[in-house]
Amino acid sequence: MLQYLVILLDDTATSYCHYQSSKAERRPISPDDLKAGILFAMKQNLMLQVVYPAYEISAERREAIESIDHCKIAPGAGRELRADVLTFDRWSDAQGMADAMAGKEKTVVLRLDKAAFFACHRSMGRLLRCAGRLNVVITDVEAFGERDFAAYGEALSALSADVQQLYAQGATPQLNLLTDRLLLESMNGCNAGYQSVTLAPNGKFYVCPAFYIEDEGDAIGDLSGGLSISNRQLYGIRHAPLCRTCDAYQCRRCAWLNRKTTGEVNTPSREQCVAAHVERNASRSLLRALQKAGMRGFVEEIRELSCLDPFDAFMAD
Repeated sequence: MLQYLVILLDDTATSYCHYQSSKAERRPISPDDLKAGILFAMKQNLMLQVVYPAYEISAERREAIESIDHCKIAPGAGRELRADVLTFDRWSDAQGMADAMAGKEKTVVLRLDKAAFFACHRSMGRLLRCAGRLNVVITDVEAFGERDFAAYGEALSALSADVQQLYAQGATPQLNLLTDRLLLESMNGCNAGYQSVTLAPNGKFYVCPAFYIEDEGDAIGDLSGGLSISNRQLYGIRHAPLCRTCDAYQCRRCAWLNRKTTGEVNTPSREQCVAAHVERNASRSLLRALQKAGMRGFVEEIRELSCLDPFDAFMAD
């Protein structure tokens, strides 16, 4: 069931996921299309997520957006902290804003390639303390090799120590790579194309912003004709053979990345699966440590697995 509408205010709107926007020229959504998109969300009873560019939008667009409850997603570097979700593509920018975010309960999306993540993960404790929630997106996870998986596990162990320390101090840190799995009992992926769709600046609908950025011809409808999603069931968990039996519930199950790496929106690459299971196992260790310290409020158990690639277990069955 559709629950969210994402509206991109401009071709240069910030990325909050794996994709990197390749569009350099500004193309703002027209005020009429923006208002029509908001009306569509209201009629469909959808929660609205508005994705901002780095520049200030017009007063007419601001007024339209403020007419409805919504979540603001905006680039964090150099901006006032008015957005609900702040995105950063560089560690130095996020680090520089850490103190300003303290106590404001902001969600921070930190987009880093694997090299940048491995270089800075030991310094993330301060940002984790200041942000209400920290979502780390490894933008080139599809390029992970065996050494990267080992390094990823070590990095998550180091971050786990920061999380444990914060819990011991009475805080409740949220880090998507570690703490989400402590609370989940079912898959909690992105579900683009199934629970959410995106309205792009050209007035057309797309599965998600990445599909629009990659190919404007990949539309799934428009404001005048409504939605027309081919094989929509493939975006849901029931028609994802690997994912529906997997318990790496924190995995985002990115349909765009799936299609990019395997050619199928419902089939993830080995790299995505193994990385998600490295996270899952790190969460399992964190859970046991927190339980040993007498802390409760999490799932009772994350079972031990004999392999990191769910395809191996799937084939064994």
